[in-house]
Amino acid sequence: MASMATSKSKSKNPKVVRQLKSGLQALSQHDYLGASSKLAKVVEQDRDNSLAWRMLAYAYEKQGNYLRAFDAYGIAARLNPDNVSLLRSVGQLAYRLSRYELSEKLLRSFLAHEPHDEEGINSLACTLREMNRYGDAVDVLREALGKNPEQPGLWNILGSVLAYSGDTASAITFFDEALRLAPHFPQARYNRAEGLSHLGNYQQALSEFDLALKDLSDPKEVANVTLTKAFVQLISGDLVGGFESYEARTDWSSEGATVYKDFGARWQVGDDLTGKTLLVYAEQGLGDEVLFANVLNDTLNAVGLEGRVSLAAEPRLVPLFQRSFPRAVVRPYQGMSQFDTLHRSVDLGEAASKVDLWVPMASLFRRFRTRIEDFPKTEAFLTPDPERVVYWRQQLADSGPGPYVGILWKSMNMNGTRQRHYSPFDQWGPVLKNTKARFVNLQYADAADDLSEAKARGFDIWTPPGIDLKMDIDDLAALCAAMDVVIGPSTATTNIAAAVGTKVWISAGPGWWTCFGTDYAPCYPSLRLFRTNNYAHWPELMEEIGAALEQVVEAAYPAALKAG
Repeated sequence: MASMATSKSKSKNPKVVRQLKSGLQALSQHDYLGASSKLAKVVEQDRDNSLAWRMLAYAYEKQGNYLRAFDAYGIAARLNPDNVSLLRSVGQLAYRLSRYELSEKLLRSFLAHEPHDEEGINSLACTLREMNRYGDAVDVLREALGKNPEQPGLWNILGSVLAYSGDTASAITFFDEALRLAPHFPQARYNRAEGLSHLGNYQQALSEFDLALKDLSDPKEVANVTLTKAFVQLISGDLVGGFESYEARTDWSSEGATVYKDFGARWQVGDDLTGKTLLVYAEQGLGDEVLFANVLNDTLNAVGLEGRVSLAAEPRLVPLFQRSFPRAVVRPYQGMSQFDTLHRSVDLGEAASKVDLWVPMASLFRRFRTRIEDFPKTEAFLTPDPERVVYWRQQLADSGPGPYVGILWKSMNMNGTRQRHYSPFDQWGPVLKNTKARFVNLQYADAADDLSEAKARGFDIWTPPGIDLKMDIDDLAALCAAMDVVIGPSTATTNIAAAVGTKVWISAGPGWWTCFGTDYAPCYPSLRLFRTNNYAHWPELMEEIGAALEQVVEAAYPAALKAG
């Protein structure tokens, strides 16, 4: 911001100059919406004002409107090509937009002019990290540290690169060095806490999170760190404290926050639900909506026969949820994204005026899931269409002998370092080599290349006909119910399969928090957890799953076929 304030505008229009100063004042007061409104008027009148475009880009960026910020920074850079710092700004925005190749190009161009700029070096290393080019990122940071070893930010990013690559123990060493140089460096403290949690040192990690929070003032950073702390509390078994901290997800300032339309009053944990009309918003991703639906039967019992529950859910889930919870009224919610905030509402019609209380679904865990003993022991809480279950069992039988093993291996979003949460498909050999199992493709993301690769390696995977595995969620639930076992990472599909009571084997990396301090999944009694605390150890985990499958298939394989 200081560089913006000292830059000179070439505009001679007094009205434009006043508007520009007003925009700068709004920025200094953190009124980013007001600033963008004022500065947009400046560039309407003075299209060649590079300072106004840069300030406008900054205002958009702080609102989370990264696409507009990217465009505005680009215009500012074209208008003022000698200002190389704009290359860094545009490169950083490209990173936020997951345009990593462009980000690398822009940041390298910037560093060619400013080779010692710590922020630029850190940004380039982060970009390379998101591209899974860990070695290249380490090379960039080692060269910079060789010239300037007293920069704590460089040590911090080096630690994060190693942590993402799976070398958490070494990463801790570099976070320690960053904190030695800057004891009140909250980002390094936070990264150290997360690393400790991946190593299983939960109590020490929680202490580190608290230290990081003491040095943070930005509401967004406070909310995001509190949310990560919640996951560690929950993974360590602190359900009361964990779900209290988990409320940070509802803070408007948290990254990717959801703002809900109010109906009645917001339910608080001490409110009596007896006889009340309650609106429950299903929340977050499709898999989360299924997971947290574990609490709905308790909620229906709490309102009693005189009360009423309306459930606002993802439209694809409405038929499945309505069949599973017939006492509730299930309606599709509507969502609209504005910058990095999601606005969610539901059309309740005339019933809107009768709502006493509303609540995001996961918040109900604060009342009904404070101990492991509170989780139901029944294997299923969702009810698939019984006729479709019969149909899919027949389809499976017609495809060949079982046992029938549904498999999936990735999420719809595999950008950047999200890939580290999933075992690469080329490491599934120990599972797929089992010739006695009938493998069934349940992968809803584009799987054509992976399936072709599997076929070339001699692995037989049957794709069920006539079903859209992404959109036909009700039919997917029936298909999963017809399986003997479903194997894969935690996705919407594995959550659905476990919720209908199918045996599900989850391959999980560090931070799988819904074990709630146990070695299983309390929300899903039929789920078996295969877990590694190191992202680099997926091959060993897949060997473990393959060996377990061999035992199950051998026990289930028809005796007549064994003899043959």
